[in-house]
Amino acid sequence: MERKAKNKLLHKAKKAKCDEFYTQYCDIQKEIDKYIEYNPDVFRGRVVYCNCDDPRISNFFKYFFINFSKFG
Repeated sequence: MERKAKNKLLHKAKKAKCDEFYTQYCDIQKEIDKYIEYNPDVFRGRVVYCNCDDPRISNFFKYFFINFSKFG
């Protein structure tokens, strides 16, 4: 998306007081893959806290839930 269009959306949301923006699932996957590439056991035996209002709409929660067995 073009920068101008993004700014327009942000300003529109600000006016509407709709300031909820969520990290996209694909962005989470790309970032976590870098950790896994560096150390495949980086999450093994660890607790990951996902601070969110509602886990049903949290992409972080979804990602870790789906990959729970893979990460150990």
